[in-house]
Amino acid sequence: MTVGNANAGSTARILLVEDDPDDVELTRRALMEHKLILNLDVVGDGEDAMRYLHRQPPYADKLLPDLILLDLNLPRLDGREVLAQIRADEHLRSLPVVVLTTSTDDEDVLKAYNLNANCFITKPVGLKNFSEVVHKIEDFWFSVVRLPKAP
Repeated sequence: MTVGNANAGSTARILLVEDDPDDVELTRRALMEHKLILNLDVVGDGEDAMRYLHRQPPYADKLLPDLILLDLNLPRLDGREVLAQIRADEHLRSLPVVVLTTSTDDEDVLKAYNLNANCFITKPVGLKNFSEVVHKIEDFWFSVVRLPKAP
C-alpha cells in the first residue's frame, strides 16, 4: 500500500509488524497525513515478519524495508525473538528497527536495546497523540537520518 503525498519525492518502504488491526489502521491514517510517499506493508505476526524479510512465499516479490516498526507482543514469534533473529542475520542486521509497543516495562526496554533496537517507543493513547508520534518517527527516519542502501 502506498501512502502519502505524491508530490513529496522519493519513496520509502516501511514494514509494520503489528497484530492489532486498530493500531494498523491508526498507523496507516497517520502516515497518509504526512508529506512522504511511503510503501507500507503490514504483517500480523513474527513468523510472517521473518518470511517477509527472507523473501519467502508469499513475500518473494517484496524488497527489504527501509524501516521496521515492530510490536513486541506478537503471536507465533514475539517481537523480541524477531529482533534477535534480525540482528543475528548478516543480511538483515543493518535494518533500522523501531520498537513501537504498548509496553512500559523497563525490562522490555532494556531487552530491546540489548538486542540492538534502534529505539523504543511506547504507543501513546489517542488518535492525535499516536499520529504525532508516527509523524515524528517518519520525520526522523526519512528526513534527518541517512539510511543504508538495501542490498
